[in-house]
Amino acid sequence: MFALRFLRKNKFDNYNDYIENAAPDIPENFNFAYDVIDVIADETPEKTALLWTNDKGEKKSISFRALSKMSNAAANFLAARGIRRGDTVLLFMRRRWEYWVLMMAIHKLGAIPIPSTNQLRAEDIKYRIDAADARTIIAFDDGHIINEIRNAIGTDDKIQLIDTDEIDAALESYPDEFARVPNENTDTMVVYFTSGTTDLPKMVAHNYTYPLGHINTAIFWQQLRDGDIHFTLSESGWAKCSWGKMYGQWLAGATVFVFDFSDRFTAHDLLTAISENHITSFCAPPTAYKMLIHADMSKYDLSALKKAEIAGEALNPEVYERFLQATGIKLREGFGQTETCVMLFNNEWIEPKPGSMGMPAAGWDVQLLDERGRPVPDGTVGEICISLKRRRPVGLFQGYHKNEKQTAAAYRDGLYHTGDVAYRDNDGYFWFVGRNDDLIKTSGYRVSPFEVESVLTEHPAVREVAVTGVPDTARGMAVKATIVLNKYFQPTDVLSRQLQDHVKSRTAPYKCPRIIEFVDSLPMTISGKIRRALIRTLDSAKTSIIEPVKDTLGLKEEK
Repeated sequence: MFALRFLRKNKFDNYNDYIENAAPDIPENFNFAYDVIDVIADETPEKTALLWTNDKGEKKSISFRALSKMSNAAANFLAARGIRRGDTVLLFMRRRWEYWVLMMAIHKLGAIPIPSTNQLRAEDIKYRIDAADARTIIAFDDGHIINEIRNAIGTDDKIQLIDTDEIDAALESYPDEFARVPNENTDTMVVYFTSGTTDLPKMVAHNYTYPLGHINTAIFWQQLRDGDIHFTLSESGWAKCSWGKMYGQWLAGATVFVFDFSDRFTAHDLLTAISENHITSFCAPPTAYKMLIHADMSKYDLSALKKAEIAGEALNPEVYERFLQATGIKLREGFGQTETCVMLFNNEWIEPKPGSMGMPAAGWDVQLLDERGRPVPDGTVGEICISLKRRRPVGLFQGYHKNEKQTAAAYRDGLYHTGDVAYRDNDGYFWFVGRNDDLIKTSGYRVSPFEVESVLTEHPAVREVAVTGVPDTARGMAVKATIVLNKYFQPTDVLSRQLQDHVKSRTAPYKCPRIIEFVDSLPMTISGKIRRALIRTLDSAKTSIIEPVKDTLGLKEEK
């Protein structure tokens, strides 16, 4: 396991031992492409780095030696196209195998890759080009994105567009040796745009130590070892790809599996990929697991699968229990952001509590603070903050690229403010509550949307749900549930009352949704997160939404 070269110990007896001794030692002038990929290529050249397939049946297996040589050839090609250290390069690669070659090539050049999702439109792309001052774009032509990029570029002849056909040709024709370009650990290595659930996407800048922060992600959360084949669902345009399909996994000695699909995937697609490729470890957001638990998993050979993780949004206990019943595997939730590596997770030394984010990762001083910056007692909701007073965690972003104001707002008083809120129970487990903006303040209470959503998803009628607050003259805000029903259930007043009774029987009455709206689908970001802010915006225009139901629920305010 290559990661052990950066740790003081190679075995940890318990959680406290891990917390005290698992923070990595950082070499000077570290560069993952040279100091990990090229070294592994020298020591175990035939070891499989990447196992790639797509929904057309095409397959490709890339060894570490091949990855090293191809990234050198790609670096030579990009240098010939004028890309230099510090230049920004937008990548629109979906899940194409060339993405991993290009990332290593750009790291070797000292340029700054900005992975981007192929689902963007011209307006989104133009915003990213201008914000990042990008002069090079590399894209896989999927029949959509190239046209959108050209519309975004317009007549700007200073921006060069390179497609994967040119990359493929360069890998065959350019030299596969490349002289090392020096870098500092504090140089910007990669920039990710946030998903922009509440505002315009921000540019999150990580430096060259970032890959080593994912030792926590891959080795201690995903518990990967030599020989594992790990499958994370994310597209290359999101930071979750870095979490699950590159840095930490290769440090752990695992093979990264990639399934490249052109449109939407089905539960059958995922289960077939897991079965046929002998996947040992799988990580996906809750939406994917919700899809899987509604399928008949007994029809697929999942005997190789031993580990499964969940991230992206909080885990509903109902999903946990049904996946456990079907597979015997306990889902291990982890929490982090584009700005971080995993900072809270269910580790190997604790028993997972369904719905809990677990405990802090080594090197991360996680604190829950009130609005005045004071620690809150167990059981009380506070903002998740990272104290920087003793040390700065490896893998924490260095700031928002080209935006000192945004950086200053996040870093203040010796803390990184995540903007997410949670509470800690008496056993030390952390429980996600939501974004600060998502909390519902009703009749003097603070209600977590996720808590109500978790209760509602236990009902057999509910397939998906988003809980938000709507303006209410008497309470300030009223709790609303926007629900997608399972097959064979019909939206009726009777069902609405049943769902309200279901919530009241399992949690405090003030958390019960006074308004229930049935819809065909929920608005999602292109990264698969529920757009609660959009639901709130749409509801704010419905001035009569409260009145028809206000007197029909028979609810009493309880203090």
